[in-house]
Amino acid sequence: MAQLRVQQYLAAYGLGARYLDLTVSSATVAEAAQALNCTPGQIAKTLSLLVAGKPILLVTAGDTKLDNHKYKQYFHCKAQMCPRENLTQWVGFSAGGVCPFALQSGVTVYIDKSLTRFDLIYPAGGTAHSAVRLTLAELMMLTQVKELIDVCKLAA
Repeated sequence: MAQLRVQQYLAAYGLGARYLDLTVSSATVAEAAQALNCTPGQIAKTLSLLVAGKPILLVTAGDTKLDNHKYKQYFHCKAQMCPRENLTQWVGFSAGGVCPFALQSGVTVYIDKSLTRFDLIYPAGGTAHSAVRLTLAELMMLTQVKELIDVCKLAA
């Protein structure tokens, strides 16, 4: 079960109490921001993309969107979303609850610098009714991301 996998992963890092089990949906940025009483930008939106036929995850602030030019410069390809029907098999989570850690092996995670604007951020916790309260440094530790990338821009 995805929820248990995320909770165990957090517990291994001493962050088990940061898991938030919600009574309402957090599947979209707007729903999550309302449920957590935070700004949409604080929602750490996890995009599931394909690069060279392999799934990657890009974690960005909820008030941003991909900058296609920057994305293509960094990844040397156009942005292509993972098919929803393959998410659970390839990444380990379903759409609306993709957590950027406790993943299937072989999935590379990238974090966009747009998240540096916030003290606290909230990625999904593996289900469409969960979140995890973290700092950016904690998210980087949990995902083992060493540096931030710049491939997003504020949504209009």
